[in-house]
Amino acid sequence: MGRWICCLCSRVAGSLMLLLVLALSCNPSTAATTSPSAPHVKPSYSFGRTFLGLDKCNACIGTSICKKFFKEEIRFDTWLSSHLKLPPSYLLSYSGYYTDDAKSWRLVDITRLTSKYQHDRADKRICTSLLKTKTCSLERALRRTHRFQKWLRAKRLTPDLVQGLSSPMLRCPSQRLLDRIVRRYAEVPDAGSIYMDHLTDRDKLRLLYTLSVNSHPILLQIFPDVEGWPFPRYLGSCGRLVVSASTRPLRDFFGAAPEVVADLALQLLAILHSMGNNDLNYFFYFTHVDTGTFGVFSNGHLFIRDASALGIIDKEEGSQLTDGQQEYKDIFSCLTVDCQSAFVSCNSIREKHSLVMVCQELLPKLLEGKFRQPVQEKIDSFLQHCADGLTDDQGVNEAVAKLAELLKPLRSCDSRFAYRYPDCKYSDKY
Repeated sequence: MGRWICCLCSRVAGSLMLLLVLALSCNPSTAATTSPSAPHVKPSYSFGRTFLGLDKCNACIGTSICKKFFKEEIRFDTWLSSHLKLPPSYLLSYSGYYTDDAKSWRLVDITRLTSKYQHDRADKRICTSLLKTKTCSLERALRRTHRFQKWLRAKRLTPDLVQGLSSPMLRCPSQRLLDRIVRRYAEVPDAGSIYMDHLTDRDKLRLLYTLSVNSHPILLQIFPDVEGWPFPRYLGSCGRLVVSASTRPLRDFFGAAPEVVADLALQLLAILHSMGNNDLNYFFYFTHVDTGTFGVFSNGHLFIRDASALGIIDKEEGSQLTDGQQEYKDIFSCLTVDCQSAFVSCNSIREKHSLVMVCQELLPKLLEGKFRQPVQEKIDSFLQHCADGLTDDQGVNEAVAKLAELLKPLRSCDSRFAYRYPDCKYSDKY
């Protein structure tokens, strides 16, 4: 009896299974939703040419890293989200992630050379001043200018081709510096030549546009971190966005522990010293500093995060423009600044210029109230001497030297300072 019931149950179960299969095969929609082979839709960024600034090329920075954006090998900081969305286009900078193998990701900074508002205003100025219209082809308008026509005919980038540009880097240009720009311009295949034969008309317009708007990406290219220069690594550009290695701004460390701020202050002073004393005989100076000018990598190493306010004087060749030539103005002089702005004379720049500025604007915020007395009192006194040193070169240098000696024993040697650990254990340098 039990065997007969078991057999009957088996037949009923088989029949029910057959009916279920037939029912699924007769209902296509049900079959599709239960099929294991149904494709998984991967959420994706929808990059518009406007967001990247590609709609404005060739009045843009470059296109060397566009493929990584479209292949999602560069993602914004929402990349782990199930709904990938582009951040607002009006922001000046974004935090992102970069990969070469789709497995390991590293932090990068994605920045605009100016705000979108400033870009839009500059674009409007180009159209209204050159073609007397509200909208136009930026490339066509800029190509018709006298300056760019000179660039098209030029075999070499010479001082007269950059005269009157607002970038601090080009206010006192030497031929040696301009040759370095052409030879190391990373948005074109490396030709290693000082002549512009390997630059197409498009390349020349992009280089001129970048130098006119903001020389920050050019400085990162011609003075790379791999050669020991204190700049983050330049990874490429797409439209009007620049991608570089990520750093946290110095302002994030104003509340850090005493040994951390002592270390950062010493690094800051070391960078300022190297800016005036380096193997290539270039003197770097700041026209402006703020709490975002310097940045810190995850290993504790301090770098110049924003090089847009950095000027260069060639101590070997000197400037090849007179002050009269500096005053030359055209549309390229006015893309990001007021055309009436006066240029700083090359002869008025002093070597202590940046030191005084940093002692006034940054070091007090970094070191204020961090140490016990009488150490804190001495630090404040040296900073005040440095900040007041506009008329006393010797006084500035002495105050900075004493400040450095006071700070050295206040920093520590541990894994928080990976850029110098464990070397600091075995070297008197630290």
